[in-house]
Amino acid sequence: MTVAIEFQDVTKRFPKASYDAVDHVSLTVDAGELITIVGTSGSGKTTLMKMVNRLYEPTSGRILLDGVDVMSVDPVKLRHGIGYVIQQIGLFPHMTIAENIAVVPKILKWDKARITARVEQLLTMVRLDPAEFAKRYPAELSGGQQQRVGLARAMAVDPAYMLLDEPFGAIDAITRAGLQDELLRIHAEHARTYLFVTHDIREAFKLGNRVLIMHDGRVQQFATPAEIERQPANDFVVELLQTAEESI
Repeated sequence: MTVAIEFQDVTKRFPKASYDAVDHVSLTVDAGELITIVGTSGSGKTTLMKMVNRLYEPTSGRILLDGVDVMSVDPVKLRHGIGYVIQQIGLFPHMTIAENIAVVPKILKWDKARITARVEQLLTMVRLDPAEFAKRYPAELSGGQQQRVGLARAMAVDPAYMLLDEPFGAIDAITRAGLQDELLRIHAEHARTYLFVTHDIREAFKLGNRVLIMHDGRVQQFATPAEIERQPANDFVVELLQTAEESI
């Protein structure tokens, strides 16, 4: 397998902090994997992911995308090649759904015909009929529909990497399960490399080819769901699995 993302002894300490938010993390992600990152609040999972697109920059260590150090790439150019989806979605309320999806293609000066075709393709991909939704505004959509648009916008320029930061955290359970299924379908069809942050161990196990469990800035275990269930690495992982069972 080709290594897509590599963390080499990565540490992040924020100004005035007395501890490392991410503490000497080293691991590799293969191209086409969907990696879920799970842990308690403050475990470093979101900080780790945000260093990939340089929303945060590592204090020490290196992060490589296809062998290229992210710190050697202009951050704006870097982000144009990385899809990013967050819980708050961040759709522009004064823009139509089509205009929201077209933001980055317009910045990159795609021609109108190409943008229109891509918007229609993406809306179809996330199961929103272009004829019905393209000209609507975000306020006219449900939370689940808005999250689908957020996913479509992140995929607009066909990025090799997708970063998803608790994208379904504010969605009701039934809609959330449907969105998880859609994400699995889209990932299977398009074989991009995904990092997906969640606080929900059940979501992490459902979605992840491998699951990265973090606590206090450190990796506790990085393995397939089956391997983690069969052989938890330590007491923290055991406790995390128990809380998932108790919440069912």
